[in-house]
Amino acid sequence: MPSVRRPLAALLSACAVVAAGMLPAPPAVAETWPTRPIRIVVPFGPGSTPDLIARVVADGLQQRLGQTVTVENKPGAGGNLGTDAVAKAAPDGTTFGVSIAGPLAINALLQPKMPYRWDRDFAFVTTLATQPCALAVSNALGVSTVAGLLEKLRAEPGKYNYASIGNGSLSHLAMEAIARASGTKIVHIAYASSPQAATAIIRGDAQMGCLPAIAATSQAEAGNLKVIAVSTPEPYRLIPGVPTLKESGIAVEAEAWNGLIAPAGTPPAAIDRMGATVREILAEAGVKEKLATQVMEPIPSTPEAFRARVEAEVARWRPVIEAAGIAAN
Repeated sequence: MPSVRRPLAALLSACAVVAAGMLPAPPAVAETWPTRPIRIVVPFGPGSTPDLIARVVADGLQQRLGQTVTVENKPGAGGNLGTDAVAKAAPDGTTFGVSIAGPLAINALLQPKMPYRWDRDFAFVTTLATQPCALAVSNALGVSTVAGLLEKLRAEPGKYNYASIGNGSLSHLAMEAIARASGTKIVHIAYASSPQAATAIIRGDAQMGCLPAIAATSQAEAGNLKVIAVSTPEPYRLIPGVPTLKESGIAVEAEAWNGLIAPAGTPPAAIDRMGATVREILAEAGVKEKLATQVMEPIPSTPEAFRARVEAEVARWRPVIEAAGIAAN
């Protein structure tokens, strides 16, 4: 009986090998990504900075990948709504998202309940572009340097107001970090947008603000206010002649960056090719010129460096939020 079983087992094994060879390979092996249209979800409205960069990237991807690439705006909840849509999407290599520090790092420090976790629910592809916050002051304030501003703030604590683009926004946290680092007290007034915040400074409703660079520099060029510092670690080439906060004696950094994410579990092959392709797009001279019109510079990175940037944002802003008692509205 054993002598019969051995040939039979060998025959069945051989048949199994032949059958396996006739089966189609798994999709991840048999197909070359992408084989279907791609969508890029933007958690803010049309015309926003993430929307602008998403559309630049989408145009370049469509030319290179031979697939339709659409941008889908899904604003709401401070960017959480659209970012959550990426987290909940099928990880099949067809959905990506452009998001920023708020929904990826800061909002989790402000809100007790989030619909997703940044450290679990996303695959990080590459950072895209950045711009500094620009410390802008009213002309009527009569100061042209950070030292002059701090002198006024220390002489009359609580007298002056600063404008931000919303409670818990980067412009809010940056000014709280400046106040904390300099030992001064400044009153916060939140506005709905950067143009409204800049207008408040111009009118004198607020005397200062750390605003997205494009909002502040355009008004400074018109002579409506002064930009006295930028929040990048090094001098920012697109705003020449303006010192950093660090150079001015305030150890505060705050960059308005954005990056490309995907749902966790997206095939590594899709992440790798998408990242490599986007990095090619960001290296184009024409793309750099488009970003420069928004006072932005490309900052392509590896997925690991992108994730490390998010981790650094969480570590940077946690003590500021806790010290100032900031919470979501």
